[in-house]
Amino acid sequence: MKLTLADTFTTALPADPIEENFRRQVTDAAFSFVQPRVPTAPKLIHVSSEMLTEIGLSEGDANSDLFTQIVTGAKIYPNTKPYAMCYAGHQFGNWAGQLGDGRAINLMEVLHQNKRWVLQLKGAGATPYSRSADGLAVLRSSIREHLCSEAMHHLGVPTTRSLSLALTGDMVLRDILYNGNPAYEKGAIVCRVAPSFLRFGNYQLFMARKDVKNLKLLTDYTIQYYYPHIQSADKTAYLQFFNEVAELTLEMIIHWQRVGFVHGVMNTDNMSILGLTIDYGPYGWLEGYDPGWTPNTTDAGTKRYRFEQQPNIALWNLMQLGNALYPLIEDVPALEAILNKFQQNFAKQYTQMLRAKIGLRQPLAGDAALIQQLQSNLQLSETDMTIFFRNLALVNKTDTAEEGLRKITVAFYEADAIKNEIKEKWLDWFGQYIHRLQSEQQTDEQRKTAMHQTNPKYVLRNYMAQLAIDAADKGDYSLIEELYQLLKQPYAEQPEHEKWFAKRLEWARERVGCSMLSCSS
Repeated sequence: MKLTLADTFTTALPADPIEENFRRQVTDAAFSFVQPRVPTAPKLIHVSSEMLTEIGLSEGDANSDLFTQIVTGAKIYPNTKPYAMCYAGHQFGNWAGQLGDGRAINLMEVLHQNKRWVLQLKGAGATPYSRSADGLAVLRSSIREHLCSEAMHHLGVPTTRSLSLALTGDMVLRDILYNGNPAYEKGAIVCRVAPSFLRFGNYQLFMARKDVKNLKLLTDYTIQYYYPHIQSADKTAYLQFFNEVAELTLEMIIHWQRVGFVHGVMNTDNMSILGLTIDYGPYGWLEGYDPGWTPNTTDAGTKRYRFEQQPNIALWNLMQLGNALYPLIEDVPALEAILNKFQQNFAKQYTQMLRAKIGLRQPLAGDAALIQQLQSNLQLSETDMTIFFRNLALVNKTDTAEEGLRKITVAFYEADAIKNEIKEKWLDWFGQYIHRLQSEQQTDEQRKTAMHQTNPKYVLRNYMAQLAIDAADKGDYSLIEELYQLLKQPYAEQPEHEKWFAKRLEWARERVGCSMLSCSS
């Protein structure tokens, strides 16, 4: 097992001079060196073959004892020194001060085929930033992160990746709903991989402490290694950097809305500086189309991070990043112009995305009203988002409104509800939609192909992940592999896997881990 090491973060940025591992405030440093906790009985249960290749390893490497030891923290790879990053952030809109990698430990930076990858263990023990927590992770949350990281990549959503999933052999105490009912669960570790795990909060920390020297060091480092095309040497470079972060964040959010993904905890410390989906905790997938839904029980009161609010939260978080970078730029109008552009571009790209979802290539004046009525209709009764948009591609220009409605009926959770006034609204919409399709130059088959490339057939529904968790808890890891393979081709028909193209099962409606998740999830 041989990796090409190329550490930059720990060589370019200041380290915490204290190497003892105890909870503390860390100043004048970007990270702290820390050793992972050695697990009692590490056992590898799944590996992403794609990520093996990406970092320059083989299947044979993954089968070695050394690989298992490295990706569980049992051993340290030669000539590396693991560390936890220091950062701050806003949590649910409130300033939380220093946060940091409380249960994440960065192992090393690897270079392979001109790509830089950071390997990070999640759940490998406490760090100086763990506050009152233990730094560990449990099997259920680790399965969710491992599978969803890879599934999102294949959906075309910018994301961090996952290399491996392993058991630690230790039991971990967790109160899944924070309601005073803790229980022991199987401990697990995910080896996450990304070009960088830098977050908005890394920059916010230095700004909050008025540490402009280290703020500049960190920002210059980020530009040098992750935005190297930015060549300016003055505030123009920092403005361009902020603008590109905003553009990448916008791209990520558009993809979230396209596939029905709800992050659940869009705190500024969970926002990637590279526009990647990061920190898969209490996330969920829209099943019934409900723009007001949030999967996070902690967010149940205000629904700050609900599906429809994600674009606005992204903008709010970017505003906080702009504030953090202000000492390097000192130009409020220029920063505001970038934020305003985000809003304008979002409105434009969101409309383009929705038009693509319903198969409209050539913009026409009435499209906005057609889309608005569709979004209203989708909420008249519980309607499965994924199935609706996938089956909408089956509607032809020559169909009647009744035929069009019939082709998507399977998306309704209660077919009996589609009658009287609700049915009339749907028939009216399908009449308008089919008439609109007739003005498109593309054929039905061409439109179907394009829509199927926009609307996935398979996503990691909450109940699917729960089934994998339930099986794994009994020692059966076959469903993890089945879902991993299925979700590598989310836009393909895969008739042999048709059973997964199905609405949420009724038992999952109120099941903890399916409809309700917490930051412990």
